[in-house]
Amino acid sequence: MRSRADRTVLALALLIALGSASRTLRSAPSAESASRPFESAKSAKSASRSFEPGQSAPSPSALRAPAFAEATAGQSAAKSATPGREEITRALAAVKADPNLAAERTITTLRWNEGPRRAARPTPAWITWIAGLFGWLEQSARVLVWTAAAALVGILVVYLLRIARAARAARDAEPFVAPTHVRDLDIRPETLPDDIGRAARALWDRGDHRAALALLYRGLLSRLAHVHRLPIRDSTTEGDCLALAATHLPQSRREYAAELVRVWQRAVYGGEPAPSPAVYALCDGFAAALDSSPAGVAIGGGAL
Repeated sequence: MRSRADRTVLALALLIALGSASRTLRSAPSAESASRPFESAKSAKSASRSFEPGQSAPSPSALRAPAFAEATAGQSAAKSATPGREEITRALAAVKADPNLAAERTITTLRWNEGPRRAARPTPAWITWIAGLFGWLEQSARVLVWTAAAALVGILVVYLLRIARAARAARDAEPFVAPTHVRDLDIRPETLPDDIGRAARALWDRGDHRAALALLYRGLLSRLAHVHRLPIRDSTTEGDCLALAATHLPQSRREYAAELVRVWQRAVYGGEPAPSPAVYALCDGFAAALDSSPAGVAIGGGAL
């Protein structure tokens, strides 16, 4: 700002100095030119009057010589009117002294006389503690967010596990109702003979091999559902039956169930004829393996 103001003041001073010089140059020639005709006329009259009769008149060049000398003197006077360095310096000083063109200005205003300021009260400790708490939260915001997210995930996992356990407990608490049919096989106890092993052996000896094996498999499903209280469903397959027997029956009973299912699958699905000794062993061991539960509860049946 100060350098720009200085350049502005300098430009104004130069313009003022040039303007005064041009006015001086314009006024000097006009005064001289106004007085020159009268002077030349006077000189011409004096020259003509000074001649006596019998003398020759002077030449025109001799008459123009004084006028030329006067014009030369006027030009030198005009040149001497051009402002010098000192005049320009004084003009600059005058422009800088002008308060309307100064770069800085002093303004006097009135203010209320304020008394001595009161000493600042110390900040309460609880406000300082709260400010520090918010500062700490701002610095550790990311850590807090991830910690809160991990805590929420853990709470959600625990909640889901509790729901699953409650649902399983409710399902286990429901009384088991054995189905009447597993696919197209009737497993109701009243539709089966009392001694399933002997009835199946009689069918095998008459040559009705498929009916004998079907009776043994129906007896297996019925005893597992009604005697041993296994959760047999109407859609239970041979694999499901073996899985339930593996988790609920002792070793000897599991082996008998596995052998009976193996012979049944090979004969019915594989078309392989079952050997008679294996079928007789299944018929003879049926009652000992399946007719009674481990607690010694037996079940009776009806006619075939």
